[in-house]
Amino acid sequence: MSGAFGALGGDVSSMSINPAGIAVLKNSVFTGTINSRNTDITSNYYGNSLTTQDSFFNLSHAGAVLVFDTAYNSEWSKFAIGFNYRITKDFTDSFISQGNSGVATFRDFPLDNNTPTIDYNVADEQRFSNNYNGQISELNIAFSSVHQKKLYVGLGLNFYDLSFSQQTLLTEFNSDINGNELDVDLYQENITIGTGFSANAGFIYKAHPNFRFGMAYQTPTWYTEILQDTNFNQDNDIDIGETSFYQGNQDYTEYNDWQYINYSLKTPSKLTASAAFIFGKNGLISFDYINKKYQNMKLSNGIFNGENQFFQNQLRNTHSYNVGTEWRLNRFSVRGGYKFEQSPDKLALDSDNLKGYSLGAGYNFGSFKLDFSYSNNNKTSPYNFYPGFNVDPANLEIDNRTVTASITLNL
Repeated sequence: MSGAFGALGGDVSSMSINPAGIAVLKNSVFTGTINSRNTDITSNYYGNSLTTQDSFFNLSHAGAVLVFDTAYNSEWSKFAIGFNYRITKDFTDSFISQGNSGVATFRDFPLDNNTPTIDYNVADEQRFSNNYNGQISELNIAFSSVHQKKLYVGLGLNFYDLSFSQQTLLTEFNSDINGNELDVDLYQENITIGTGFSANAGFIYKAHPNFRFGMAYQTPTWYTEILQDTNFNQDNDIDIGETSFYQGNQDYTEYNDWQYINYSLKTPSKLTASAAFIFGKNGLISFDYINKKYQNMKLSNGIFNGENQFFQNQLRNTHSYNVGTEWRLNRFSVRGGYKFEQSPDKLALDSDNLKGYSLGAGYNFGSFKLDFSYSNNNKTSPYNFYPGFNVDPANLEIDNRTVTASITLNL
């Protein structure tokens, strides 16, 4: 259902959207989901197109909700506590770019003893490979209760673990007017780890047996200490990286120290407004609207004036939405959904916005349920591996296809 659960609840994973939703469950449950993702990234760089295909598999979500009825007559008729682990962001991906921009950026051979030295100013080709690894995982702890069987309220605490790495290899093939060749490899690597925290609160109100609406707010996520080890070139005056120059049988390799930095990060807050129409036991239609304030992102515990200025000037508050539906035929259910996520970049193209659909089905065996889903989302994104030069970025076309299988046990 593309995540449109803000006004529905009744699912363990919904506590990350609106923690009030776990009290919708009628009994205690455990659920787990395995995830298989296939990603195609097509890179277009100066007329050349290359496609990289990858497959990934993981445990994307596992959690439980314990539901308690009050032992005495009260307007608060039910209480629920939930625990859930999920992968909120899977960074693992790779792509390759190849083409010729006509711009040679490595034009000198360090061991050249000629006077004057040879100027390798003719660009013959550039090749770039990029590998991402890591993930952001989230542990949710949620509390929810029901007032007069109409108003569901909830509070959640969220703990994050960040692990990210990136390895890139840029290769230039340059020459001079006499046909002398210079081949250069620039390897760069970045490793980032950190932990964070956020809180969310929300409500769901049953205005009518066939209609309910909800609202949820999630605070910014505060990463109080992020550790980053990098040999990326982050300053024009320093050469951070491992650069190998090859010419004939000679080679020259220069190793530079890694740069270790420690900083804090505040990510955007999130507001979710939801509505759902319930057609008895036959089906439902659900809608979520999400607003994120990317302009409020902030780096601290260091000198980040340029980066924070970029957040304020180049990013925007985004508008996104999810739509989902479910229809039941006795114990069998069929589902579908559509999602739209606006790119935070003010200069983004329409194709840079993420658009996706999902289809699913499930069967209720009584003591447990099995659910399966397929989702597809795609977007475009520029990647500039020559910042500071008059070179066009590679244009990436990203297509993700995900199959999930879930089991829910009634406790």
